[in-house]
Amino acid sequence: MKKYLLTGLLVWLPLAITIWVLTSVLGMLDGLFAWMISASQAVLPSAAHSPLEMLKQIPGLGVIVMMVGLLLTGMFATNIIGQWWLRQGSRLLNQIPIVKSIYSSVKQVSDTLFSSSGNAFREAVLVQYPRQGSWTIAFVTGRPGGEAGVHLSGDYLSLYVPTTPNPTSGFFLMVPRADVISLKMSVDEALKYVISMGVVAPPTATAPSVPERNQPG
Repeated sequence: MKKYLLTGLLVWLPLAITIWVLTSVLGMLDGLFAWMISASQAVLPSAAHSPLEMLKQIPGLGVIVMMVGLLLTGMFATNIIGQWWLRQGSRLLNQIPIVKSIYSSVKQVSDTLFSSSGNAFREAVLVQYPRQGSWTIAFVTGRPGGEAGVHLSGDYLSLYVPTTPNPTSGFFLMVPRADVISLKMSVDEALKYVISMGVVAPPTATAPSVPERNQPG
């Protein structure tokens, strides 16, 4: 009985969590979209209120609107006029005392993580942490820069060591390249390995087998 219960739990638990996460995200986006419609009704004439109320009842419309908005924003930001307006907006935000600290920090991190030309989270490595003889998976985020890079002589790497099962928090390390071991697994496989607390291990890369030669009798 216990064996069957655990097997059934392993079948339904991933599906239930997936549905719960997707439902939560859809609910959040639909709630944001409904708030935007309510805010629009305050400034639009009463004749437009009825069609807007009908839009609130369409499930998943907030996701579609968000995807279309991101697509249009990306198209706008990739041309010369859009880039000029974005620079003006960034310059304006960087002049506001408190906002500039938050905006500049978030923009630098997002540009580093999601830029197609960046090297952040492009490689998974093994590093000894938190002590010698204890190994964990880390992700290369670049090289030490600024004043820290000046004081570190030699070939150093900047690493992000994620926590498990929540990889959004972790530790930042600067270690010599000689102290890390490069892994052939992809970043996605390494993240799955960390999130599953080592349960879901990626396949091991094995060298091709060499055929045996016949020995003379």
